Amino acid sequence: MASGSSYLGTDTDIESDSSYDEKKSDEGNSSDDQDLSYNSQAMQFLREYEEREENGSVSDDLMSNLDVTKFLQEEAAVETVDDRSKGIQASSKAGVTSASTSNPAGKEKGIIRSIFLLNHMSRSEYASLLNDFVESELFVIDGDSLIMEYLEEKTLHTGQMLHFFYLVECYLVDLINRGATFVIVFFQDAEHLWSKCITVLSFRSALILHLQRNTDIPIYTEFPNFLCSTWQSFLKTSYPYFIMVSDQGLQMGKECLSKTYFHIFISHLLGKGVNVALLSGQTFDALRVYGYYIQSNYHIRRFIKQHKEKFDAHYRSLIECLSRPSSMASKCIHLDIENKVYKTSCQLQKLWPEGSCIQKTVCILSCSVILQLHKSYLKEEGTPSKTIKNKGEENSTQENTLSFEEAVDLCKLYCLHTALLLHLPLSKRARNLSENGKWEDDVSKLLEMRRNCEYFALKHLTTLSNWKIDFTHLPDLSDSLLLQKVGLYWETQKCKDTDVQLGEEIEKEYTRIWTAVSKLVDECEISEAFPVRNTSKVFISSEGSKKDEHREAFLNVGLIHVKSSLLEEYAGDALDSLPFLTNDDPLVLSLTKSKEFDELFHWNSMKPLSDEYDRTACDNEKPSGPKEARRMLRNKQKYNAFLRFYGQSLEGNISKQIPTNRKEDALIKSKSAPNKTKASTQKKKAEIIVETNIKKKLIEKEKKEMETLERISGNIEMEIRENINEGIQKLQEFLKTCSCDSVKLSAEVMALDTCFSVWVSLCSGPGKERCFNVASTIMRRIHIILDKYEELIQKSHREKIAGYLKDMGFHNLDMSVLGHNKKQGINTKTVTCSNYAVGIGAARFQLQYMSHYLKREERKDPDPRIHHFIPDTWQRELMDIVDNNESAIIVAPTSSGKTYASYYCMEKVLRESDDGVVVYVAPTKALVHQVVATVHNRFVKELPAGITVCGVFTRDYRYDALNCQVLVTVPQCLEILVLSPHWQNWVKRIKYVVFDEVHCLGGEIGAQVWEHLLVMIRCPFLALSATISNPEYLTEWLQKVKNYWLQAEELQNSEPSESKSSHRIKHKQKRGSDKKSFKVRLVKYGERYNDLEKYVCIPEDGSFEFFHYHPCAALTVNHIEKYGFPSDFSFSPQECIKLYDTMVGTWKNWSRAKELDPEQFSSLKDKIIITKADARKYEESLKKELVNWVRCGHKEEVGKVLKSLQPEIEDVAEHDMKKLFPCFVEELRKIDALPALFFIFNIQEVESYADRLYLHLKKKKEEMKPDTEAQLSLQIKLEKVEKKLKRLTNVTEDKLSASKAEILHTLLDKKNILEMQVEKLSKDPPECTFANQKAVDEKTLNYMLKRTQLLTRNIRLALPLLKGIGYHHESMNPKQRQAVETLLRMGFLQVVTATGSLALGINMPCKSVVFVEDSVYLDSLNLRQMSGRAGRRGQDLLGKVFFYNIPLPKVQRLIKANVPKLKGQFPLSVSLILRLILLAEKADDKPDAKAKALSVLKHSLMAFNQPKKQEMLKLFFLFSVQFLVREGYINQEGKPQGFSGLATHLHYREPSNFVLIRFLEKGLFHKLCERSLTNKGGKQFSETVMETLVLVLANLFGRLRLPHSAVELKGQFRHSKVILDELPPDFAAAAEEYNDVVDKIFGSFLLSTSKFADMEQEYQLPLSNISFAGAESDHETSFLSVLTNCQNKTTAVSPFATLSGNTNNDLFCASKADTIGLQTVDAKILKIPAFDHETEDIQGRKMPLNAYALDFYKHGSLKALSSDNFLNQGDAFYLIKDFRLVISSISTSLMELCEDENDNVVLAFKQLDESYKEKYEKIQN
Repeated sequence: MASGSSYLGTDTDIESDSSYDEKKSDEGNSSDDQDLSYNSQAMQFLREYEEREENGSVSDDLMSNLDVTKFLQEEAAVETVDDRSKGIQASSKAGVTSASTSNPAGKEKGIIRSIFLLNHMSRSEYASLLNDFVESELFVIDGDSLIMEYLEEKTLHTGQMLHFFYLVECYLVDLINRGATFVIVFFQDAEHLWSKCITVLSFRSALILHLQRNTDIPIYTEFPNFLCSTWQSFLKTSYPYFIMVSDQGLQMGKECLSKTYFHIFISHLLGKGVNVALLSGQTFDALRVYGYYIQSNYHIRRFIKQHKEKFDAHYRSLIECLSRPSSMASKCIHLDIENKVYKTSCQLQKLWPEGSCIQKTVCILSCSVILQLHKSYLKEEGTPSKTIKNKGEENSTQENTLSFEEAVDLCKLYCLHTALLLHLPLSKRARNLSENGKWEDDVSKLLEMRRNCEYFALKHLTTLSNWKIDFTHLPDLSDSLLLQKVGLYWETQKCKDTDVQLGEEIEKEYTRIWTAVSKLVDECEISEAFPVRNTSKVFISSEGSKKDEHREAFLNVGLIHVKSSLLEEYAGDALDSLPFLTNDDPLVLSLTKSKEFDELFHWNSMKPLSDEYDRTACDNEKPSGPKEARRMLRNKQKYNAFLRFYGQSLEGNISKQIPTNRKEDALIKSKSAPNKTKASTQKKKAEIIVETNIKKKLIEKEKKEMETLERISGNIEMEIRENINEGIQKLQEFLKTCSCDSVKLSAEVMALDTCFSVWVSLCSGPGKERCFNVASTIMRRIHIILDKYEELIQKSHREKIAGYLKDMGFHNLDMSVLGHNKKQGINTKTVTCSNYAVGIGAARFQLQYMSHYLKREERKDPDPRIHHFIPDTWQRELMDIVDNNESAIIVAPTSSGKTYASYYCMEKVLRESDDGVVVYVAPTKALVHQVVATVHNRFVKELPAGITVCGVFTRDYRYDALNCQVLVTVPQCLEILVLSPHWQNWVKRIKYVVFDEVHCLGGEIGAQVWEHLLVMIRCPFLALSATISNPEYLTEWLQKVKNYWLQAEELQNSEPSESKSSHRIKHKQKRGSDKKSFKVRLVKYGERYNDLEKYVCIPEDGSFEFFHYHPCAALTVNHIEKYGFPSDFSFSPQECIKLYDTMVGTWKNWSRAKELDPEQFSSLKDKIIITKADARKYEESLKKELVNWVRCGHKEEVGKVLKSLQPEIEDVAEHDMKKLFPCFVEELRKIDALPALFFIFNIQEVESYADRLYLHLKKKKEEMKPDTEAQLSLQIKLEKVEKKLKRLTNVTEDKLSASKAEILHTLLDKKNILEMQVEKLSKDPPECTFANQKAVDEKTLNYMLKRTQLLTRNIRLALPLLKGIGYHHESMNPKQRQAVETLLRMGFLQVVTATGSLALGINMPCKSVVFVEDSVYLDSLNLRQMSGRAGRRGQDLLGKVFFYNIPLPKVQRLIKANVPKLKGQFPLSVSLILRLILLAEKADDKPDAKAKALSVLKHSLMAFNQPKKQEMLKLFFLFSVQFLVREGYINQEGKPQGFSGLATHLHYREPSNFVLIRFLEKGLFHKLCERSLTNKGGKQFSETVMETLVLVLANLFGRLRLPHSAVELKGQFRHSKVILDELPPDFAAAAEEYNDVVDKIFGSFLLSTSKFADMEQEYQLPLSNISFAGAESDHETSFLSVLTNCQNKTTAVSPFATLSGNTNNDLFCASKADTIGLQTVDAKILKIPAFDHETEDIQGRKMPLNAYALDFYKHGSLKALSSDNFLNQGDAFYLIKDFRLVISSISTSLMELCEDENDNVVLAFKQLDESYKEKYEKIQN
């Protein structure tokens, strides 16, 4: 047995809950000043390392220096901890009791201070983590990181096990509900992290057991550590996209070794190429999870690989230190406990062979073992086992040791506590923290030892299989606060046990438990179950009552009466259940009464006010004079000329003159219609003559074309024989110039004959070499002849074709060509095998070798509505929809032609009138410019003065926005117009709205705006998308919206108001006979014109291999079983054959093999021309069969099929793919895969890859060593010739003699020859450029360069551009982007690197698309959008998609993932409600405005068909109105007032807009500006004032959060501060006052929403669905009434959260509401406008703000922001731009709202606006 000191001194290896609480509060308070010099040195090395690494010139000296810097402190720290542990062990052996020894060096930090790692963690991107994860994605959660995050959650009280489990399950369910699929891993070594906190160790064991037994989540516990081979194999096989890890540790005194562990783990993962998502700082909204994401890249992997040995050694030292016991004695104690638990459990199994629940089992085992150990300890110490104690007498035992009887009493209390857990319902266990107690030290130690026993008991019970233990209620093993309450009851009530009434069930349960304990410790004499207390020792003392932080008055907040028709109509039915204040209430009397706000004029000065539309930069303002007018006219002419040029690059010259009105249109039609009178009969002879002449001309033309064919046929035949592809290209060029079908047929027959002769020669040669390219060309010619010229084909043609087919082995087709049916009973023996047979069946040949040449289903009958092409059937349906004024949702693949419907819609509106408007809503500005150019190119119309055909409106720019008939805009700008009261007359002119890329409705940013627009517009709409998986659901929702508008229209038409009726008369006169339709139709088209094939690129010996990736290779058996095939999952015909052959080869006895053989399949059998539709039927049959295999239990066969289709290749993680990029592009050129788009999701990398390729070409040209001597010699000769010419040209030519004139002409010819020779030598060789010089003439190229000023302003883009290389991203100037787009479309550029800016709708077709690098933004949606660019319709029948540096598992997931379903976000915000009120109150047509506002409120996509959510939205609306009233934005009549205009201008910045106004109202800016005027006359403010202003505004509007780890780098940057300071004290106090108001109002809202909760579900754990509701007892004893008494109400708080003392009052703190609120009323999705100026994670750690806005104001450098502030330059540019626009908007608003133009605040903001604008313009230019 261990010594007494080791037993009682258990604080050396475990600690009590109270000490753990103290350490929680002290965490993070230690200073890191001693590390500053180290950090500075490391940061310097890091910067040098990254710069040299980028250039590929990292020296060994630098690496070794960085290595020493990196590991110097770490090794010292771990050695210190090791030495300390050894010292403890040595002192323990010597009998010295010591908890720790001092550290001579003064360093006890085991954290890896890896600046390299901290820098990458700080650069982690805050992004949506589940973008990629649709249905089947996989990531890993580190279990110990999960424990770390929720162990210190702010609302969790230490020791509350069930609440802890609830928090963990809530988090996991939140992930699952958002489409995540994951596994949880617990490493065995990680158990040592918690060795000094036995409570956590017990929680960990219980959590693992609970997740394994009670949930379906895969739990892995078999990995010893993350260095073991089994873990490496797991990573290789499953390749999780990222692993969620904590970057934080449990602070234990001065040590934080757990943080060291997690940092090493993160380094290990990044070194293995696995991405990391930090668990800290994650947030949720209705659809997504956002968090900090660290992407592994080559440089990180290389760095960590170089230091792998040190990382591994460091890890082993750490684990050795953690696992080493503090003393030999404590090790003996643990072994003794483990042995006792094992023996006692065997005894209990015999005692209760039928088994029991886990709670009773663990309670009995732990109490029995602890009593046995305590008895043994007392014997060894010689302490009397019995001590006589009388009331008032002191204990005669040792002061710090409980007697055995006292230990028995304590165990009885614990057993009673367990009985209460079993029978008390969760509703009775709410705790009041004001009644807490504190255990005495000796009692606390014994309870901690019991927890130790509990840990070993759980560990042992997991190994038992022959004993029935019910693990259901494992999460509720103990309740520390309930145990305290039980202990306090006996201490405070001072009653005898005979007076205590436990209740019958509880008493029986307690007695049964204690009886079992007594039998298991029968060697010790212990008392009976009653009385519970036999001793008088004080176990626990009350800490006294604590005052609640929140006022009780918060619970009794009443509402202020607001008179508003909008409020009454929308939420009037919800008012009855809410309390209201009387008019004489002090709160009502104190309301701010301001002037009513008018959207048009200032309330006092009557100055005109501007809105967001007015403030947008405009290029068509009135000129200031004639000179300015001429300049503006020239600019407009240039702009229009470019738009036409840009538009023609998109579609060619297809301009159409639109009639000015309907009458003129009708007149044109009447003139063109035949006149059925007698005159028509008189013209018959003339018509006959005309027809005769036409026929003669056609005959002559046919003769000429035939002569031309005869003349060039020899050349074409020769070309075909030499190179069949080039020869067919020559044939195609001739056919384009030919108009006579008979001549075309002759040309095709000639080509067929020649191709077959080539095939014969190939088959007759040595080895009978087969070239299926030639055979497929023969079949293509046959297809064309039979399809296009069927009416002209003669018998001789058919016989020839039949002969060719027979010779090629297609015996089943020759009879069909001749028009004969296949005879029955044909003697197959007579069919001989031709020497020229291809060797496979006709159907298989067409599918396999003519895959992308198969005939598309195209109609031949023209549509009179369309002139320049023949529309497909589904496109005609779209035009019918537009003609009928209906709405439609159109889902069709990219490049399928769905956008044409929008232009037909524009044409219709342009024809109908001069005042109708079509609005085209595009998601990006790049798409806006493209559509504008298309409209200018398509439509020309003469309009009255002041009206134009097309206008544009974006946040940066507007042009003819409100005086055009076609407005092209982005959704945010259209929302401005629709919600603006004084633009409603313009809104009524809208006849159609086109929403392009409507799937943005489910996007991260601006999704609600799309939703608002869809529900507010009265007119019909077209919603276009290629990627919606639930269009039926969307159609149903929008049809409901249209039904609402139908009712609103009927209601308004039925109103008897004279003014309204007169308005309707005018409206009818204006619109004529237009028919309104409120029908919404769904049009789905699934066929893509071009096939897409996918390839994986693998470097091989300086070159690249391209492995075809079959779509089925991405699937798994489980995926097919669970999800089937994704809705848009398609195969090419060639891939269908590959799948069929694999299925046949895998399952030899497959019964349907013959039926699905391509030669026997019904849609393919004996068909000469197999179409794409036929191949699609075959594809669907194969899919159904594969699914059927799974359903019928043939999973093994399916698995073999899928595995066989996977390419046998290795990952590319170990290669520096960036350096190999130029080689890769060269390989694409060799296989004719250019032009190509290369997608990269990092702006800097987009430019870097383009630069690298340009430098490669430049170096290549230099290595070619051009003949400079010859070029110099030619140049000298040319100069001499020019000098002679100059002398001769001084004399006029007519005065020259004949000889001199001859010399002149000779010199001119010589000059031309020399110039051509010089140009030839100076030009880039073809292999040194990617530019297609033939595609663009020099004039056009110079025009583009001049317009964009590339040669003067952006030489970095200009130089690669001239070599055919471009890049494209949103940070570029629009003109530069347009230049790149145009030159790619024209064919000049062959290589363009781009971000996702080209993903949405941009017309940039190319042969191939390449995904260059992995990114969190590369998801299934972006894959489909970007892949759609591959394959140019009319040029390429096949598009190719290459995965360059994408991990194979990621490729699999991208291909198999389905397109995400559209779901709604939370639709309302306080700012939106204010805007709706402003619209309803200030619009001219109030009924129409109110109808729009009600439509937004009533038709949320999130609440569609969910009544409870609709009611919750009503309450949110009501309490938002209360907020607006109390803050003075509206009055009690519902009228906008005061600063409501400024609040709506900054609506997209809620809640910062409201906080800004709070600062203004409190006069804080005036105080700031009055302090330090540098020049009172000129009102120039000091730089200190300006910087303070920026600091305040950055805290409000520049809220870019950094991970907590960035704090450790504070002060280590060269140019920037990086970590933003907090608000000045007076501003911070005002922000707190604002938050008090928000907490009070929206806390009441959360209380009110509790009625919508499902209380049955609230008492269940959300993931395991285990219920803790319990049964309510009919008889409640006095003991239970005292025990369950909780004075604070908990009706709106989760019952699980009440276990930690959380009450309704805590809902009045917005930061807690997310975690303590009712789970069925999800507070995470709500937009409560609390201003979190000190953002904290769930543990209460501060998440610092990035100081980019203030840093830029100080140094004005984008490069500094990139190097220091963890931003790439593109993102930094947009952030600065956005911040500048905010400053400008505030400054403009203040100038308009303030009556005093010389007000200090107005002048200060004006000065700041000018200063910031000046700095911004420098980086812009």
